[in-house]
Amino acid sequence: MKLRLEVNGRPRSADVPPMKRLLDVLRDDLRLTGTKEGCGEGECGACAVLLDGELVNSCLVPACQADRRAVTTVEGLAAPDGSLHPVQQAFWEKGGAQCGICTPGMLVAAVALVERARRPSDAEIREWLAGNLCRCTGYVKIVEAVAAAARARRPGAGARRPKRVKR
Repeated sequence: MKLRLEVNGRPRSADVPPMKRLLDVLRDDLRLTGTKEGCGEGECGACAVLLDGELVNSCLVPACQADRRAVTTVEGLAAPDGSLHPVQQAFWEKGGAQCGICTPGMLVAAVALVERARRPSDAEIREWLAGNLCRCTGYVKIVEAVAAAARARRPGAGARRPKRVKR
């Protein structure tokens, strides 16, 4: 199939089998290798992306379901001028990343939360990130980073209750 989608704000296309995983399209066909494969079963969250603004595990999404939709990967979080998204900045400042395998998915999931919730509590942050496994940290620095990003989030960001898509 001729897959047409918007990736990180830019129109992209690829000729792919309809059931090829979105993760593989991103990494192999579009050469966006920031999104990682941790488990390939939707359990770890390393492959998390935003699909039309909703958080999904790209290893579970067939390419045909992404056709004519918008995908945001970790590469698309920074502003066009290169300035970091508040979540990326907070992860850097708070030391929220270690080995880097979970980091892209954790960043995308955290962005989905801070763009929707006004001031998430630590418990809400932990619940939201429960689908993103990190083997290196105790999540303390990650939770601190997400809380800091929520406090620093851009003016005008949404305040609706977060909706997490089953991943």
